[in-house]
Amino acid sequence: MDLWIIVTIAAAFFQTLRFMVQKVLSMGGLSATGSTFARFAYAFPPALLITGLYIALTGQSVPALGPLFWAYALTGGTGQILATICVVALFRQRNFAVGITFKKTEVIQTALVGLVLLGEGLSPVGWWAILIGLVGVLLLSDMPGVSGHWLRRLGNRAVALGLASGLFFAFSAVGYRGASLQLEVSDPFLRASVTLCCVVLSQFLAMALWMRLAEPGQITAVWRARKVAIWVGLTSMAGSLCWFTAFTLQNAAYVQALGQVELVFSLIASVMFFKERVTRRELAGIGFLALSILVLVLAL
Repeated sequence: MDLWIIVTIAAAFFQTLRFMVQKVLSMGGLSATGSTFARFAYAFPPALLITGLYIALTGQSVPALGPLFWAYALTGGTGQILATICVVALFRQRNFAVGITFKKTEVIQTALVGLVLLGEGLSPVGWWAILIGLVGVLLLSDMPGVSGHWLRRLGNRAVALGLASGLFFAFSAVGYRGASLQLEVSDPFLRASVTLCCVVLSQFLAMALWMRLAEPGQITAVWRARKVAIWVGLTSMAGSLCWFTAFTLQNAAYVQALGQVELVFSLIASVMFFKERVTRRELAGIGFLALSILVLVLAL
């Protein structure tokens, strides 16, 4: 089994754990922005420690960070901040498994963004796999209790947040792949960890400044919630390191498509941890997305 497949599955698992903890935080005293900030605030120290130890143990040096690297890294970092805020807000609209599924529109959008920004296309079978996944997303686009014309049913806040998060995550994934490819080193873990440290530091500083001006008191609330929030940081760091390594090794759209295995993890979390009910329609949508993963893996 290729390394990028292994680290992508690990990334999906850690990401599910992170979103579980973030949902708990969002249901408490933290805003969607505060819950997002907790992710970066508690992820940077362990990411820096792991990167520093790896460089010291392998005897390597930090690669040069040029202007194009920072352009891609900051694009990816900004996209990730906005996407995470959308996802945390989405958790208040639908259940956990469906919220994660709406986020998975990132797969389709990553393929398009990657084609435009990096010139990386997909095979015909790869596109078919992504289109099968789109069917699953459309099955999940009906809001319970909303009747009327199909445009009205699709035009609700949950769908808007899901699609927005997918678009922002698409820019994030392509930005991170573009940044890591600018580093002139052959070690994929070093490229991934250095990129991760730079991105998380910029995210931490940007969000700290924003929250200090726009949401006074939330930084203090994040500190008070540290017993739970620290797990957001640790799972975020582990997941991001795996995602970054996978993006270094493979086309971002393929990584995101395989990452839909997260749906299996999120469904288990939704039913067993949050005690939420998943409807037949939602299960059908998730089934189509699972089928798209199988088609993609067989195609590669």
